Order: sequence, then structure tokens, then C-alpha cells
Amino acid sequence: MPETLMSALDRLTETLEGLLGDPGFLAELADEQQTFVGRPTPMTHAPRLGALWGANVYLKREDLCHTGAHKINNAIGQALVARRLGAQRLVAETGAGQHGVATAAAAARVGLPCTVYMGAIDVVRQRSNVERMKLLGATVVPVEKGDQTLRSAIDEAMRDWVSDPDGTYYLLGSAVGPHPYPSLVAALQSVIGRESREQILEASSSLPDLVVACVGGGSNAIGMFRGFTTDPEVMLLGVEAGGDGRAHSATLGQGTVGVLHGSMAPLLQDEYGQVLETHSIAPGLDYPGVGPEHAMLADSGRARYEAASDDEALDALQECATREGIIPALESAHAFAGARRWAGNHPGRSIVICVSGRGDKDLDIIRESAHA
Repeated sequence: MPETLMSALDRLTETLEGLLGDPGFLAELADEQQTFVGRPTPMTHAPRLGALWGANVYLKREDLCHTGAHKINNAIGQALVARRLGAQRLVAETGAGQHGVATAAAAARVGLPCTVYMGAIDVVRQRSNVERMKLLGATVVPVEKGDQTLRSAIDEAMRDWVSDPDGTYYLLGSAVGPHPYPSLVAALQSVIGRESREQILEASSSLPDLVVACVGGGSNAIGMFRGFTTDPEVMLLGVEAGGDGRAHSATLGQGTVGVLHGSMAPLLQDEYGQVLETHSIAPGLDYPGVGPEHAMLADSGRARYEAASDDEALDALQECATREGIIPALESAHAFAGARRWAGNHPGRSIVICVSGRGDKDLDIIRESAHA
């Protein structure tokens, strides 16, 4: 990381050591989770999908969070941290736009101005989220450099942060980047896994055989997995973006160890260490790296990671919509595709899928794919 940012990172690390154990802060966070985010989110039984797959399927409904995805869990938590640190403004990056919307909402909630960097390609793909961010008071900056997607948006957000490390707080959206961000984001998203474990035990009186989540940077997945990592009988499955046959974002499946945005983990790079361009029909999954905690889970064998193609994700989205009346985000649809594949090889098992977000934002992409 740039030397300019080390004092800000050290200050954040020191603050979090006390803050995440402070009863006053935790009470404030819990109140915001309940009254602003809308937690706990429900666990929905999906009997028609289950009948089709030959499995007992449950859905953890993060799509029912305020702003439409799990991203608000992290955004409101970090906004409260930023206010405790005395920040004057927030800066963030976004791919699919959901983190940008969540950050804009959280910034409005705590009374701080907000600038969101978004790749120019994603600005076009996710127009509705751009308008939502603006309506919430955020300044949206299209990034025309680099691959014009999530990686470039992170690059530009960090350049902004470098210009004012004391007055600006960088509200990073996924469990990636320099310490302490991967740990902080995972801690704020772990509410997904805690609730899921309690809810599935209440619903079925037993733990599931499989827990599934999509993985880009990996925040919804690490939040879900943290609820079950100490239960060895529960298999953890992360599903990456297998792309269109020409390009992909399957970092854990096909990457090699490298350093990106301040952390070491598998990375899509060439033989010279240059980061490769990625692709996914889901804008939130086209990151060329992955969170270091996922890398650890993969290396230890505690979690398994597979890829689902664009076409598989689209098929799974359509299947969920027509069978259960729920339109998942294209990101989440990758988890459905992976769960369906696993169910075909393990009949009669129980599965919990993290529905990380809702698919309203993806209607233009879905329509264009149908016409392709």
C-alpha cells in the first residue's frame, strides 16, 4: 500500500481493536441492523426448487435487506466506524452498484458526503443503481481508465483516499484489500451466518449438508461461511464466475498467488504478474482477486470453490424466478447454479443458499442476454 495510507490503516486497526468489543458501539450497530437494515432477514423454504433438484432447499434472504443486498450490512457498520474516527467524507468503489447504493444510503444516514467510483462499463450496465446513488446524495464518478470495471474503480477510490488520508474514510465494499479491511468486512457480514445457523436449526432441527454462496471478492460468502466453519459436517461451497467461455473471473479456480490492493491471495495474472481482464455477466463478480480468508479456506480444504458460467447463472435465475417467485441477483444466481449441480450428485440432502441480492438491477442485462 502507498506509504501515505499506512497511518490511516494503523489508526483504523487500533480503533477497531477496541470498537468491535465496545458494548455501546455494538448496541448502536445492532439497532441500525434492526431498524435501518431490516434484520434479521428471513430463511425461506424453497419446496418447488427442492422438488426439481431432489433436495431440501432453503434460501437466506439478503435480497430483503434495505437497498436490496447484503452490502448494507457492511456499509452501515463502516459508516458508524467512520463517524467515530471523525471522518469528513466517505469514498467507495462499486461494481454491480449495490455497494455504492448501500454506501450512499449509509452516508446519508450518518450525515457524511459520499463519492462513489464506478467503472464506466458498469455505469452503463447498472444504470438504475447509478440513479439510486445520485438520489441518495452521492457523487458518482465513472472510471474510464483500465478495464473500466470493479478493479479500476478500486484503484481510483484509493487514489482519492491517498489525497486526503486523514479527512477521508475509504468504505471498502468486499472482504479484500489491506488489513484490517478483510477482517472488518467479514466481521460485519458474519451476521448472515449467525442468523442462518439459528434459523436452519429452528426450521429443520438439524444443520444443512451444504451452504452455498457466490464469490467475487467474497463478502457475502465469508459472512455466510463464518456461521458454519466450526461445523465439520457442513460443506461450504463458493461459486465463482465462469464467464462466457472466453473470459472469466474464477480466481480461486485458475489464479496464482499475487498481491493486489494490499493483500496476498490468488490473482488472475499473466506470467509477468500483470493483472488480466476479467468477465462475468454479473458485474459484482468480475474482480481478478479474492479475499484472503477465502484463500485460507480453500488451501485448508475447509471450503470448496467451483465456477458457474454466464449461461448456467441465467438458467438458474430463470428457474428460481418461475419456481419460487424470487428473482435473485445475477451474482446470487451463480450460487443457485452451483447448488443445483451439487444436488444432482448428492440426492436427498439439505442445502442453504445465500441470496446475496435481488435481481431488479439486472433486468437490462437479462433482457439483452435473451436477445443475443
